[in-house]
Amino acid sequence: MQYSLSDISTVINGQLYLNDPSSQLFRYLLTDSRNSGMAAESLFFAIKGDRHDGHKFIGDLIRSGVKNFIVSTDVYEQHHDANFIKVDNTLDALQKIAAYHRSKFTLPVIGITGSNGKTIIKEWLYQLLHNENHIVRSPKSFNSQTGVPLSVWQIEESHTLAIFEGGISTPGEMQKLEAIIKPTIGIFSNIGEAHSENFSSLGEKINEKLKLFQHSSTLIYCRDYSGIHDALTQSGYIENGLKPFTWSRRLKADLMIGRIEKKQSETSIQAVFNHQFIRITIPFTDDASIENAIHCWASMLFLGYEQDTISKRMELLSPVAMRLEMKQGINNCSVINDSYNSDLGSLQVALEFLSRFTSQKNSANALAQNKKTIILSDILQSGKDEAQLYSEVADLIHANKIDRLIGIGESISKQSDLFKVNKSFFRDTDDFIQQYSTALFANEVILLKGARLFGFERISKLLQQKGHETVLEINLNALIHNFNYYKARLRPETKMMCMVKAFAYGSGSFEIANTLQFHRVNYLAVAYTDEGVELRKSGIQVPIMVMNPQEQSFENLIQHNLEPEIYSFRVLSKFSETVKRVRPSEPTPFPIHLKLDTGMHRLGFEQNDLNELIVRLKNNKHIKVESVFTHLAGTDEPTLDAFTKEQYDHFIQMADSLTKHLQYDSLRHVLNSSGISRFPEMQLNMVRLGIGLHGIASSPAEQRQLLNVATLKTTISQIRTVKKGDTIGYSRRGKVEHDKIIATIGIGYADGISRRMGNGNVSFEVNGRQAPTIGNICMDMCMLDITNCQAREGDEVIIFGNSQPVSELAKKTDTIPYEILSTISQRVKRIYYQE
Repeated sequence: MQYSLSDISTVINGQLYLNDPSSQLFRYLLTDSRNSGMAAESLFFAIKGDRHDGHKFIGDLIRSGVKNFIVSTDVYEQHHDANFIKVDNTLDALQKIAAYHRSKFTLPVIGITGSNGKTIIKEWLYQLLHNENHIVRSPKSFNSQTGVPLSVWQIEESHTLAIFEGGISTPGEMQKLEAIIKPTIGIFSNIGEAHSENFSSLGEKINEKLKLFQHSSTLIYCRDYSGIHDALTQSGYIENGLKPFTWSRRLKADLMIGRIEKKQSETSIQAVFNHQFIRITIPFTDDASIENAIHCWASMLFLGYEQDTISKRMELLSPVAMRLEMKQGINNCSVINDSYNSDLGSLQVALEFLSRFTSQKNSANALAQNKKTIILSDILQSGKDEAQLYSEVADLIHANKIDRLIGIGESISKQSDLFKVNKSFFRDTDDFIQQYSTALFANEVILLKGARLFGFERISKLLQQKGHETVLEINLNALIHNFNYYKARLRPETKMMCMVKAFAYGSGSFEIANTLQFHRVNYLAVAYTDEGVELRKSGIQVPIMVMNPQEQSFENLIQHNLEPEIYSFRVLSKFSETVKRVRPSEPTPFPIHLKLDTGMHRLGFEQNDLNELIVRLKNNKHIKVESVFTHLAGTDEPTLDAFTKEQYDHFIQMADSLTKHLQYDSLRHVLNSSGISRFPEMQLNMVRLGIGLHGIASSPAEQRQLLNVATLKTTISQIRTVKKGDTIGYSRRGKVEHDKIIATIGIGYADGISRRMGNGNVSFEVNGRQAPTIGNICMDMCMLDITNCQAREGDEVIIFGNSQPVSELAKKTDTIPYEILSTISQRVKRIYYQE
């Protein structure tokens, strides 16, 4: 639906400023200035948060084509080429507009809340109900104060059923979400300790979540969660007309669950409903999936579906992809795999993710846009006329500047004329595979977006770079969580420099740098010029400091606008000579970063160097000191706090002297990850975030606030029984004192696993159990004692990850997490994902 600013200014009680009345129509709501694909038809909400202020990006958005804005400041006075509504609170305005849009529809709406399982239940209900319904649902897990309004905004006249999630983290939030979702049917999945830190008790959290259903007609929940049942009966909602529809394994309920029988790859669930014995089988065996499936079963029974229909559909339930994955592909390609569902909402989310990874060098080493390719199947059960549907798809593809479309399916092929890009079409997946050649793809980012029916996993296998089954998974959501955790501890004026040296601590320099650039990091730092050059060639444009510039690389450094750390008179002289030679007539001085030695005694100018340094800098018009910094030796050691303070005072004295004589200000920075929280008074103009970005802290309290970023995993190659008295591995170091079951796994010291991890010094995780190493670590493999584990060949083995922190491995092998992360071999495939 299309609205105008004039329509909604009264809805949100705002002051309207129309500079261009002909451009006041909008169809899309925009809250992230970086995702302005449908600019001309978008309304941007300049939301102020703890870390960001959307008002800062209005100028950029106007230049990108956005014409309509909701603001809470007088920023409209600076821009006379756009339309504005000024309100007291832009987030409130977003929620009011979404609630207004929701009020125009009378379709049934299922609202889901709970501690876990919300997204799975929503997606499974979609799989189970879409044959009879045109369903609108939350994209991915859009269940927050901003995500819910964006979800509800998708409702159109053609929809016959809506399914939305509602998630909260503080009291008072659910009342706002209820006014937007207005669910007619509710599902309360379960209750647990997740996101409990802002609630005084579990009971308070339950009561807050129940507010989502205060005006619903029915609430589906499990009676076995006594806290939910007791809170509901005391809430007064039942007296106001809310009817419970319950299931239970042990209490009286509408759906009485009986025997649950787990088999190798499926689970049979028996129950009694309306005095009849019924049964379903689902292709999952874990407890969470069983609970989620029963919620879906209860929902279908309440909606009046026949048991035979339910049983058949339950057998076809498929896993829900909870994340977008980016993997290394053939011919220098990257492959983003989102091939489990295909609808307009998830297509837009995937295209926004694609747009973050689209820069690459051309043959002249200048920046150019890397090709963006999408392989897209027919979109099934949209409920729309095909011409209208694919017209909207074409709009999304054009707005996101996709270079090439490969359409697979009869419906999308019929609408080929709508797409004004390089394009080709195939009847089905088999047709594409028959005509596939590796020569068709090179130097591009490829998005796979297909309905499950089309089996795009076969295409994914063709496009992925072949390698062994050891992978390092990088959670980009966790990375940004950690980035924001530290950023929230800074003063508003303090900048952030992130260290991406050593292949970003093993995680992949470009991918990490690109993600940080997207989230507006101020500075990046690398160890050597070559690392910085590769980032520049890959499209990284933020300032980059080179910490160990080599004389032979100075020209390359200057050519790619990298900024060197200068730590000695020799480096200063050599670099100054190069700048004069390479940029003889350039009026703007080249930025450098001065390293001062305040006590670490590794690199840097000392106190007695200052006079000569000042004279040289004042007489050199070709360079300018962009920042002055030092390294503190012991910010992670409380016993060294006095020395840290001594270093800091020494630095301030030296930096003040430089500023006084140079007669201009430079950035100052001294703190690393551990120092950001421990020494807030030393933040100065900038801090340097390194290992903390990857979820590793020096204190237990801070560690609990961070998320694990990297998970290293491999698979079991072979399992054998080794008899008592035999030995395992080179040098016969693995002594078998009694019969053991031994697994050989596909990872060794050539992959970055230290030989210190052998001979039982550490254990790896196999199906939730710890399996100690046995024998020496080999180059390409090592052996585990899995006698106490249930395992099969091909099963996954976690080297480190969420439940097996890299810091624990470091302690057991007498090293530090930095070493383990940075030595993971390049031959280990990196997989980047966003949940």
